[in-house]
Amino acid sequence: MSPFLAVRVHPGAAAEGLTGRLADGTLKLAVAAPPQGGRANRAVIELLARLLGLRRSQVAVVRGPASRAKLIEIEGLEGAEIERRIARALEREARA
Repeated sequence: MSPFLAVRVHPGAAAEGLTGRLADGTLKLAVAAPPQGGRANRAVIELLARLLGLRRSQVAVVRGPASRAKLIEIEGLEGAEIERRIARALEREARA
């Protein structure tokens, strides 16, 4: 079974990237794409694929395509490895 990742998306942002975590562990993302015609969803998939070192086809929005709160399915990595890669990305964002 593939792991899932809960995310909260800020579409139409000036800069793209990880912006932190909510108290419940939900990952906060910012994407420049507007929430129209699925553009923000595609941007979320591209951002997560790039941060996790995966192909876009390994990342899918499985719940919340019209919402800021989304559930993302990740194929090809175990949950612990996903968390390690996200932690590294958050550290890089904090230093930048």
